[in-house]
Amino acid sequence: MPSEWECAPLSTLVDDILDRRGVTPRKLGSDFVSQGFRVISAKVVKDGRLDLSADEPRFVDEPTYRKWMKGPLLADDVILTSEAPLGEVAYIHEQVDWCLGQRLFCIRTSKERLYGRFLYYALQSESVRHDLYSRATGTTAQGIRQAELRRVVIPVPPLSEQRAIAHILGTLDDKIELNRRMNETLEAMARALFKSWFVDFDPVRAKAEGRDPGLPPHIADLFPDSFEASELGEIPRGWKVARLGDVVELAYGKALKEQNRRPGTVPVYGSNGQVGWHDERLVTGPGIVVGRKGNPGTVTWAPTDFFPIDTTFYVVPKIDCPSLHFLYFALCEQQLASLSADSAVPGLNRNLAYVNPQLLPPPVLIAAFEGHVRYLFERRHQSDEESRTLAALRDTLLPRLISGEVRVKDAARFLAEVVV
Repeated sequence: MPSEWECAPLSTLVDDILDRRGVTPRKLGSDFVSQGFRVISAKVVKDGRLDLSADEPRFVDEPTYRKWMKGPLLADDVILTSEAPLGEVAYIHEQVDWCLGQRLFCIRTSKERLYGRFLYYALQSESVRHDLYSRATGTTAQGIRQAELRRVVIPVPPLSEQRAIAHILGTLDDKIELNRRMNETLEAMARALFKSWFVDFDPVRAKAEGRDPGLPPHIADLFPDSFEASELGEIPRGWKVARLGDVVELAYGKALKEQNRRPGTVPVYGSNGQVGWHDERLVTGPGIVVGRKGNPGTVTWAPTDFFPIDTTFYVVPKIDCPSLHFLYFALCEQQLASLSADSAVPGLNRNLAYVNPQLLPPPVLIAAFEGHVRYLFERRHQSDEESRTLAALRDTLLPRLISGEVRVKDAARFLAEVVV
C-alpha cells in the first residue's frame, strides 16, 4: 500500500450506520399496506446493485415510515447485507424514500474522510472482505453485528484519489448498467411485437374493423381480416391450435457440478438463468432453457452454444418453425410455473405442459416476426458480450486500485483505451 495512504476502522470514517435489524411494521404497531413507502430487503441486493424485481414489493404507510427511518436514503449511501448472505453491496445514486429492511445496513460516510462510492468498491476488495468475514458469527448463516462492522479496517487514500478510483471503476459499472437497461428495452420491444401480433391480434382487429393496421403492405397482407372460433376462443381465421407437445420437446439437461466445470466460453444454465461457464457444449445454440427444478417454468434465451444442467429442460422444436424467437415468447406466455408439482423442491411437470394448447400462425407470418426481432436479439447479445469484457476489466482493476498496486493515472490511461 502506498506510504501516503492510511488505514482506519470504519467507525472513524462514517457519520452514521443505519441498522434496522429486527424492525418490522408489526413491532411498530402497523402492518404492510398496498402502496406507500417501499421496503427493500436483502433479497434485492445482488451482483453489486439493487434489483427491485428480486423480491415481492412491500410498502408501509407514512407514520410507519417516520418511525422506521431517520430520513430518506441519500445519494452516496452504501447498502450492505448483514447476513444471509453477508457482504452483498449496493450504491445509492440518488435520494430515495425507501425503508431499510431486515438484514441490511446503510452506511453514510463522513464526506471529508471517505467517499461513499470508494467505500462501495473497497467493500468488494479481498482484504476488506476478509476482515469483514473474520468478524462475523454464526454457523448455518454468517452474520455481523454493527459493533463489529465498525471495526472493519478500510484503506483510505487521499480524497481526490478515492474519487478518481471510484470514477474509473464506476465508469465501467455505469456502462454495464446502461447495457443492461438497453437489453431490457430491446427484449421489451420484441415482446411487445409478439403480444401485438400473436396475443392481442391487433393487425387482424384493425383489418376486421376496416382500419389501417399500421404495417408495411407486404406484412399487413399476411394477416387475415376476420376471426373464427376455437378452443382458445376467437382466433385469426386460418391459424391453427396444436398441443405444445406436438410443437416442442422439453429435453432433460445434464448434471454438471460446479467443481466439474472447466474454464471456457460456453455458458452453463440453471433453472433461473446462467450459473457459470464450461469448455464444452451440450446443445448447439441459439436455444431456449426452461427451469425444471428450483425455479420451474422460468424461460431463458441462450444466444450461443450452451450447457443446460439437470435442473432444466432445453427446447427441441418438433415442427419446422422459422423462428426460435417465436417459440421463446410462446413459451413465456404459457405460464409454465403454474404446472409445477407441489413438493419441497418444486418441479415442472412436462407432461402437463405438453397438453397445453399452442396457437400457430402461418409459417410465413412467423418468418416475418423473425425478420423484425432477430436484429434486436443480436444487439442484445453484442451488448452482453461487451458487458462481460467490461466486468472482467473491472474485476481485474478493482483489487489493484484499492490496494494502490495500480495508481490512478495508469488505470485512467488504460480505461481510455477500452471505454468509449
